[in-house]
Amino acid sequence: MDDQPPQGVELLLRTATNKSTAFTLQERDDLGLRGLLPAGVSSMEEQVDRVLLGLRRKGFDIEKYISLRVLQDRNERLFYRTLIDNIEELMPIVYTPTVGQACKEFAHIFRRPRGFYVSSADKGQIRQMLDNWPEEKVKVAVLTDGERILGLGDLGSNGMGIPIGKLALYTACAGIAPEHCMPIMLDVGTKTQELIDDPLYLGTRMPRLKGQAYDELLHELITALFDKWPHMLLQFEDFFTANAYKLLRKYRDKVFCFNDDIQGTAAVALAGIYASTRITGEQFKDLRVMFLGAGSAATGIADLTLEALVAAGVPHTEAISRITFADRTGIVVKSREVLREHNKQYARDLPAMSLVEGINSIKPNVLIGATGSPGTFTREVIEAMAQVNQRPAIFALSNPTSRAECTAEQAYRWSGGRAIFSSGSPFQPVEMNGQTHVPGQGNNAYIFPGVGLGAISCHASRISEAMFLAAARTLASLVAQERIDSGSLYPALTDIRGVSAEIAVAVAEQAYVEGVAKLPRPNDIREYIIGKMYDPRY
Repeated sequence: MDDQPPQGVELLLRTATNKSTAFTLQERDDLGLRGLLPAGVSSMEEQVDRVLLGLRRKGFDIEKYISLRVLQDRNERLFYRTLIDNIEELMPIVYTPTVGQACKEFAHIFRRPRGFYVSSADKGQIRQMLDNWPEEKVKVAVLTDGERILGLGDLGSNGMGIPIGKLALYTACAGIAPEHCMPIMLDVGTKTQELIDDPLYLGTRMPRLKGQAYDELLHELITALFDKWPHMLLQFEDFFTANAYKLLRKYRDKVFCFNDDIQGTAAVALAGIYASTRITGEQFKDLRVMFLGAGSAATGIADLTLEALVAAGVPHTEAISRITFADRTGIVVKSREVLREHNKQYARDLPAMSLVEGINSIKPNVLIGATGSPGTFTREVIEAMAQVNQRPAIFALSNPTSRAECTAEQAYRWSGGRAIFSSGSPFQPVEMNGQTHVPGQGNNAYIFPGVGLGAISCHASRISEAMFLAAARTLASLVAQERIDSGSLYPALTDIRGVSAEIAVAVAEQAYVEGVAKLPRPNDIREYIIGKMYDPRY
């Protein structure tokens, strides 16, 4: 009897099987639904129109976010059909920038559980707990501990909104079926006293776990996950910088994993740098790149850019000299008393100088911000970049929008309309002197879904830096000339499923080159991958 398909009310209550008013009259007779639905039968397109009408009536984006989450819990296929068909309008709701506010308010807007939670009280029981997960096959899991959510800091258990959002994009952008996706929160407390004091907070009310106890709990979780699902892909997300690098170094050659903040951000930024040369006319191998911010995102971009420069024929020592870091105290130089291990190699043998002095002296072609601090690209900074470049490339990558280093309008105004601007969250086009400037959005959604799809499609055992290089090159090659002509460095979001498929093909090809793909090579990799993509239709 357990194998009998659901019927009646049970069928309507299951998000994966519910079609609501789209059940035909015959289906209503066959499935015990007669009388449980209004008489009218809707097409899926009509249902999408109804969803959009309701969303557009709402005055605040957080209300739209809540409505979409409720839809996801009620009718999964309709949620994804609506998201895919209206990706430009709804991605900023489902993910950045609205997901930042949703995480801050996560406990206050909580409706229905989604995802898997592990706390320090679960030590010694995690493998047993995983058997409670309702799906038999997990292909992709996104794991966070909530300590560094976007540019918002330690949000503790509220950070679960990030894995939920990322996995929605895995499905919408790359067609990985929702039942194969697992959001995971490692709830080990929080440093944010405001959350501990909040009577509605749903996480562990204690100072954040650190040191050996933290490492042991995380190791138990990772070990249990790969014991349960040996071939799953684990994505680390929004860990504090020191932990992010430690985890990547420890596990990247042991289990099938990557860190999106380090490697995904790096690939999407590198793709933008590649594409910028189509506007500036500069050769990639000749570029100088400066970073404001020395955390995991900036260092990840620098590391991949270094590999790309070397691959372009630049000697390693010279390639390192093309990359400069700056932070709140100025250019990162070798004479500093304290240098972080992960960006020590980029410290310059120069006298101490401010960011603007560094721009005037080093003359970078590209300025990348990954600080989490709004307004750090001041007018003086943008004007300095415009002084040393005809077309300065400005990447204000911090999320959400409120944390961007500068706005699109500021970059264009302060550079006299000459800046090539990209950001992590969306900005509207800017009209200036009769010309429309279209900002590029360097969203990781252009990279991580396709990388994940390609890696799991060929049953890769590892994800290499060369795969992210292949993803970056592929993404840059897919920017249409009309987008380049408008100043945008990334494809239209409406093309993202096609973009993800092409990136997946490139990643799978690289996996076969490296010998880490365990699936026998299909005759047509592209056809095979596209054929595996989930399409949410009734």
